[in-house]
Amino acid sequence: MKSDNKIPEIKTTNQKSAKIESENKEYAELVVVKPVGYPFDFTMMDENIEIKNINLFEEYAREQWLGLVVCENSFLFDQKIIPDYGFEIVTAKPNNSIISDNTKIKIIVDKIENKQENVKFDITLNDIVGQENAKSKVKVITKYLEDPESFGPWAPKNILFYGLPGTGKTMLVKALSNELDVPLYLVKATSLIGEHVGDASSKIHDLFKKASENAPSIIFIDEIDAIALHRSFQSLRGDVSEIVNSLLTEMDGIEENKSVITIAATNNQSSLDLAVRSRFEEEIEFKLPDENERLEILEKNLNTMPLDHELDLERIVKLTKGLSGRDIKEKILKTSLHNAISNDSYTITMENIEYALNSFKIKNSDVKGMFE
Repeated sequence: MKSDNKIPEIKTTNQKSAKIESENKEYAELVVVKPVGYPFDFTMMDENIEIKNINLFEEYAREQWLGLVVCENSFLFDQKIIPDYGFEIVTAKPNNSIISDNTKIKIIVDKIENKQENVKFDITLNDIVGQENAKSKVKVITKYLEDPESFGPWAPKNILFYGLPGTGKTMLVKALSNELDVPLYLVKATSLIGEHVGDASSKIHDLFKKASENAPSIIFIDEIDAIALHRSFQSLRGDVSEIVNSLLTEMDGIEENKSVITIAATNNQSSLDLAVRSRFEEEIEFKLPDENERLEILEKNLNTMPLDHELDLERIVKLTKGLSGRDIKEKILKTSLHNAISNDSYTITMENIEYALNSFKIKNSDVKGMFE
């Protein structure tokens, strides 16, 4: 039992100790707060909270906010169960006072409007060159999401895309989501790693819960090796086992989440935890484009260029061997376009292409040299 005569440590509402003379502050009689959510938009985090016991919440809030100076229209943040979740101070009596053991704390619970909209991408499956194995799997996913009941226990659930950067893994998922008009929960695996023990597990659970609530939906975890490392890397990151176990729990439970597809991507599938890797029903490789595919990539992108072009496409195809589709578009075509514009030219020529190729080779050699 806490003593009513206890003089709390005085703090400001940013929850850091402040040097304030106690005689200049009154103790708060009443503080009314309302939940406002997180300071950032996390697609996997539910903004709404449910208070099961008002009296229990009051005790919980008073204990962690004890000694804080409260001002109306400022904010308090939870630091225990739901870290960084914000509450606006609607009423503080008297204003600019201190929370004590005797302060009554009330909460106004209204549903927070979910402002998140289904993200639309201006990408279609026709925009993707090559990757026929992946497109075949996408066809299966499409049929499943259109009629999930017909698949029964044979539904596609967990799929792994692997291959070099820039080969179209993320692009294909965006196109699939766009054409099916279903919510896409596209997250970088690194965004699921928390600062404290248990944070990652909570974020992973929230991600799958959100997708399930909005099914049919697609979860796309990019760079999954960041959170599903082989357990031999436990010495490098102490939370590896915790994160892997959380991911396994959600992936194993996905059959309960009808019409939820989990797609993950990695540049190096060999670094994945074996248990996680075994949960993927299929591993689909994304390969670098061959000559015909590089020609198609060039033609598709040149048609959208703001300048005319006089180019030897067959020669460019030969010169871009070993480059990904993204490299061809971003490193070669875009650089050549900008080079032409900077030289006041209205036409992209092979001279601009050669400039882009040389720039790309120099950058690549610099990166390699860093580790030699």
